[in-house]
Amino acid sequence: MEKRSISDVPWVHGGGAGGSAVSVDRVLQLAPVYAAGRLLASNIAAAPLRQYRDLGGSVQPLPLSSLFASPSTQGNFHDWVKRAVLSMVYRGNAVGYVTARDYLGYPTMVEWLPMDWVQVIDTMPYGPGSFVNPIWYVLGKQVDPTDIVHIPWFTLPGKVLGLSPIGAFASMATTNLAAQEYMEAWHVTGGVPPGTFKNTTQTVDQADAAVIKARLMEAIRTRQPIVYGKDWDYSPITVPAYEAQFIATLKLGATQLAAIYGVPPELIGGETGGSMSYSSPEQRETELIQLTLLPWMSTLESHLSMLTPRGQCVKFDADALIRLDPLTRWAIHEKRRLIGSHNIDEIRNEENLPPLPDGKGQDYTPLPLQAGQQVSTPAIRSDPQERLRLVREERGHG
Repeated sequence: MEKRSISDVPWVHGGGAGGSAVSVDRVLQLAPVYAAGRLLASNIAAAPLRQYRDLGGSVQPLPLSSLFASPSTQGNFHDWVKRAVLSMVYRGNAVGYVTARDYLGYPTMVEWLPMDWVQVIDTMPYGPGSFVNPIWYVLGKQVDPTDIVHIPWFTLPGKVLGLSPIGAFASMATTNLAAQEYMEAWHVTGGVPPGTFKNTTQTVDQADAAVIKARLMEAIRTRQPIVYGKDWDYSPITVPAYEAQFIATLKLGATQLAAIYGVPPELIGGETGGSMSYSSPEQRETELIQLTLLPWMSTLESHLSMLTPRGQCVKFDADALIRLDPLTRWAIHEKRRLIGSHNIDEIRNEENLPPLPDGKGQDYTPLPLQAGQQVSTPAIRSDPQERLRLVREERGHG
C-alpha cells in the first residue's frame, strides 16, 4: 500500500483564502445553529455504513474498504463522518484531500479541509478554470483535482462549490445574533434602572443620595441583606423579556433555520405551524429519518461510493437508528425467519447472541416449507402472550 508523507500535502506551504462575512465560530453562538449541526451530524454518523457489490439484479454484502475502516489520522470513522456533515451544514461543502491510496489507486485516507483553506476557479467559459475543468487551490497552492474529494450540498448551474447556508442567510444570522447579544446585555446591565429607592418623609440631596445608592449597590453585589428604616420604600423594576420580543425573535430564527436545514423546528428551539403528535417514539424516529436524514445520507452515499471500485457502493443503514421495543423487534425476527429472509444465526447476531453450534442456525429454508405445512401468522401476531412465549423460547436457545 502506498502512503504519502505529510510533507506532500498542500497545507504545509502556507497561503490562504478569504472567509465569509459572518464567521462559523460566531454563528455557532446561536443555539439553534449548533443544535441543527449536532442533530444531523450525530444521527448520520450513528448509522452503520454497509458496502455492497452489484451482481446484475442482486447485491452481495462486502467488508468495508480500508478507507471506511480508518479514513483519517485523527479519530475514527464516526468522527470522520461528523466532520464531513458539519462542513456541509455550516459551509455548504465538504472538501477532502486524499493523503493515501492503495496499490490500485483507490483512496485509503482522506482529510477534510477547512473551507477557508479552499479556493476553486470555475468562471472561465471553457478550458482550465471552467465548470467542467475547475482549478483547485488549497492554501494558495494549486492541487491535482484527482486528489480532491468534494461533496456539495446545493449547487447552482455552472458552479462547483455549493451554496453556504451561513453566507446565503447572513442577514438572518446577524439579526438573531443581535437579538441574543442584546438579551444577554439586558440581563447583565438592564435596559432600565433595576429599581427605585425612595424616601417617603424627607428630601434627600444628591450627596446623600449617592451615598445611599452606593450602599444599596454594594449590598446587592455582595448578596447581603438590606437594612433600612421605615421611611424608605424600595420598588424593583421588572420588564418582561416578551415586551422587547426577544424570545419571539429567537424562536422565529430557529424556525427559519429548521426550514433551511430540513430539521423538525421543535428539536432546535423553534415552533411548528400546528399541533403535531406521534403515536410512538418509533413513528417520530421514522419521520425524522425520512424527511430529514435520508436526503443528507443519499448525498454522502453517492459521493462516497465514487471512492470504491467500479460496481460497488456504500449505503447507511438508516433502519439501525430506530430502536424498537423488544416485543416488536422479536416479532420482526419471527417474520424474517418465517419467510426465509434471515437465518437463525443472523437473527441471533443482531441480538448479540452467539451462533448455534454445528451450523444449525445457517438454514434459510422458509419455515412453512421446512415443516411441510402452512403456518398461520395472524394468530401469532394477534396474541401478545403467544408472541412473548415465542420470544422466550427463542432466547432460551442461547
